[in-house]
This record gives sequence, C-alpha cells and structure tokens, in this order.
Amino acid sequence: MNKLKENKDRVIITSDVNERDGIGVEIYQNDELIAEIFRDDTERIRTIRVFKKNISLELMEKCIQAFKKEIPWEFIEHDNTD
Repeated sequence: MNKLKENKDRVIITSDVNERDGIGVEIYQNDELIAEIFRDDTERIRTIRVFKKNISLELMEKCIQAFKKEIPWEFIEHDNTD
C-alpha cells in the first residue's frame, strides 16, 4: 500500500452546488488555508477570499495563476427550464 506524502503547500480544486454554484481553488501554505478563488456560475462572477491577514502580491499572483491554470474561465450556462 502506497502512503501519500503530505504536501503542506498545495492547491486543491473545489466545487460547490449548495449555497453557491461553481468551482474554484483553495490555496494552502504550510498546511494553512490562505486563499480561495471561486468562479460562481449562477452569479457569473469570480471572487477571491483571503483567510490570512497579509498575503504578498507575489503570492496572490501565484494564486491567480493557479486558478487560471486549473479552472476553465468560461461560466457554465444553466438551463432553467424544469
């Protein structure tokens, strides 16, 4: 059985379909959630939430690059005819 090596700095792709409907990334540094960038397909907006008091511009730029690399830019169209 292979044991996964724990990575304290990582990007995790997340999705949400309850309170909001979309997909995003969570960015962890030293095992601490520092930021989330989310594409909300219902509201048709992209948002950044920070969980650490101070984040350097360089780190925020890396977070945005990770979002653009992992998450499609286009919003998903929802069919509201039920």
